[in-house]
Amino acid sequence: MATIRREMQVDGDAGAIWDAVRDIGAIHRRLVPGFVTDCKLEGDARIVTFGNGIVARELIVDVDDAARRVVWSASGGRLTHHNASLQVFDEGGGRSRLVWIADLLPNEMAAPIAGMIDEGMRAMKRTLEASSSSPVQSVQ
Repeated sequence: MATIRREMQVDGDAGAIWDAVRDIGAIHRRLVPGFVTDCKLEGDARIVTFGNGIVARELIVDVDDAARRVVWSASGGRLTHHNASLQVFDEGGGRSRLVWIADLLPNEMAAPIAGMIDEGMRAMKRTLEASSSSPVQSVQ
């Protein structure tokens, strides 16, 4: 079984970042716009349309607020197994660390899936850092 692990530092509050990550039905707007172009909730799953045209049904396994970790699983197409997690860690000083881990079969799919994860991480960093630098507007 192939395992892909990616980490990145993000300028942004871990609580605010977790709020976007845990919003599992709005990742196309709040977390990875462009990388994901549409996302619809369907029971315990989400139907995700990626920017490259791939559509996947991802079963949401867990949304753990205490650990700031979301876990999902997908199979179909050329994948016989895919289980992934994304976790947010508070690094202090307004910085966070995100860790994305995916386990999959067949092993031959590791390179294309790693490429998609890398693209997703870039979109996530852009989106989250833009959100954290946006001024908060007060309503009077």
